[in-house]
Amino acid sequence: MLLLDVVLVVLALSMTVVLGRLIVGPTDADRAAALDHGFFVFLAAVAVLAVRLDEPGLLDLVLTGTLVSFLATVALARLVHRRRP
Repeated sequence: MLLLDVVLVVLALSMTVVLGRLIVGPTDADRAAALDHGFFVFLAAVAVLAVRLDEPGLLDLVLTGTLVSFLATVALARLVHRRRP
């Protein structure tokens, strides 16, 4: 259980870096990549929390979120590609 708690703390620290890149990111592509990474970190945290709490129902949320994340990544990539001069 201690290892899972350490992993959750590391994921929280990673999320703070992602939030910094979302705010400071000089280009839209940087912000899109940070948003994608942030969603990945969130899903990883939910998966670790599912193991920590012994709640397998949360893994369905992770699977659904992964599919939504893939579609959002494709949509953001197309949007950033269109906005380039």
